[in-house]
Amino acid sequence: MMKTPGIVIAGITSGVGKTTISIAIMQGLLKRGYKVQPFKIGPDFIDPSYHNIISKRRSRNLDVWLMGINGLQESYLENSVDSDFTVLEGVMGLYDGMTGKNNFASTAHVSKILDLPILLVVDAKKAARSLAAITLGFIKFEHKSRISGVILNNIASERHLRYITEAFESKIKIPIVGKIFNDKTLIYHERHLGLIPGLELNAKLQNSIIKNSNIIAEHLDFEKIIQIGRKINYLDGSKIEKFSLDLVNRKSRYQSSEKLLDSKVKISVALDKSFNFYYQDNLDMLHKKAKIEFFSPLDDRCVSEDTTGIILGGGFPEIIADKLEKNSNMRKSILDLAEKDIPIYAECGGLMYLTKTISGYKNSKKKHKMVGLFDADTIMTNKVTLGYTEALLNNNETYLGKIRKVRGHEFHYSTVVINNTDLELIYNLKKGRGIKDGKDGFHTHNSIASYMHTHFINSTFSDRFLKYCVQYSRK
Repeated sequence: MMKTPGIVIAGITSGVGKTTISIAIMQGLLKRGYKVQPFKIGPDFIDPSYHNIISKRRSRNLDVWLMGINGLQESYLENSVDSDFTVLEGVMGLYDGMTGKNNFASTAHVSKILDLPILLVVDAKKAARSLAAITLGFIKFEHKSRISGVILNNIASERHLRYITEAFESKIKIPIVGKIFNDKTLIYHERHLGLIPGLELNAKLQNSIIKNSNIIAEHLDFEKIIQIGRKINYLDGSKIEKFSLDLVNRKSRYQSSEKLLDSKVKISVALDKSFNFYYQDNLDMLHKKAKIEFFSPLDDRCVSEDTTGIILGGGFPEIIADKLEKNSNMRKSILDLAEKDIPIYAECGGLMYLTKTISGYKNSKKKHKMVGLFDADTIMTNKVTLGYTEALLNNNETYLGKIRKVRGHEFHYSTVVINNTDLELIYNLKKGRGIKDGKDGFHTHNSIASYMHTHFINSTFSDRFLKYCVQYSRK
């Protein structure tokens, strides 16, 4: 089995233009007739939505902490097999991972696991010859660095470019494959968690993204980029065979559970401008075993009567909390179903929606009514909570059963104030902040809601949720 050509787009830091350049490379490859499969390294929900706009394929997340090495390899190989080229957008700076001691969970780590070459994006603002020193440091920082090309971004002028290229010619042996000049019209709008999700962009803005990608692609050397992506410099034939064989063995072990659990099982997944943070792999895993129906807490009157389970993902409920409040029929529908013991799983934005109120967005003191399943209130803050999580389940009475450890991540600008001291928190966090005092996860009836986002590929999480959906369908 041959490995699909691919490249990793890494940055020297965050904010150097990785997303902009990644989608420009995707666009350029598409125009050259390639079927491009995008990936995002790290626990990011927003950047993949931009990949989707360009590639017309579902971008996948690759995260070692959440998925494990086997899960990461499985997702990569399974989703790239029918493509001609893969483009992986990195996370933060190239070597930034879980700790300063090693590369674990960094872009460099994923590049090593998948044996893919790296294109390093270097922000050229406020420096010239020094950029060669910075780049050389990145190349030599790790033994057998996979950096195979450099893309210069935010170049001020032709003179500026000349100074940089002169410095590179004397010090750097790898090629410059992109020379992008500073253009303020190509900057995309952001909000407190990063770029605005693609789902919220209207047709005009989406067309603008495609147009900008075409402009940037003109400043990239695709002949060299494709040549770099086709090189398998770091992977011999026996390693490819083992990589593929491991996947086949894992798939055969899971095959017996891949069938639909029950024809009556239907999972309603919230998807609109308020709730859209989902890992595509998670949705795919659910879809293999149950019917999936998307619904909008903003616009629909209620959840379908034949629903047997509900998932409320992350997103931005605070942005349009007034509209969520106005849809009292939907809020009542979800509360009624929760009190009838329908299995509900909610993460971050979903957690916020299930509390009594949301307030504090843009310093507003107005409290907007939410579902009210949990006797707690959500208050927006100016302080970010960001990082990986590791939770130990302290309660055997939930649909998670006796599952011991859950890995995830948290990313939010809110805090949840608990009104009822008897409200149960089912996770003790070894890593992360959670809802309160290192604890996370509200639980009542068959509903679980936490700040923690989880990935299903390396756990039995989804199987346990679906088991209770089957039980609910048979009532």
